[in-house]
Amino acid sequence: QVQLVESGGGLVQPGGSLRLSCAASGFTFSLFRMSWYRQAPGKERELVAGISSFAGITNYADSVKGRFTISRDNAKNTVYLQMNNLKPEDTAVYHCNALWKTLDYWGQGTQVTVSS
Repeated sequence: QVQLVESGGGLVQPGGSLRLSCAASGFTFSLFRMSWYRQAPGKERELVAGISSFAGITNYADSVKGRFTISRDNAKNTVYLQMNNLKPEDTAVYHCNALWKTLDYWGQGTQVTVSS
């Protein structure tokens, strides 16, 4: 059974940091490109960051470049998103995604709220 379980979300003040984790099971994690998406109320889901399967090549949305870092540990079947200097506009539900060929898996998401 395929599972993507996100954790690490919460309430943080502007300028603070959070580290999201996504634990994967039920598929060959190392083959999959892993990404983080987010969706704020009333807005479309957007790609935040992605990391390729083996080479670990990363890409980021312009809005988070220099503040967020995506990484993966293939031995632990886990992908991370380190988020620094958080802003109120980063408030959203963050979802983990795994993609390989036609296989496309999603986690349930974790809420991140940035507010004073």
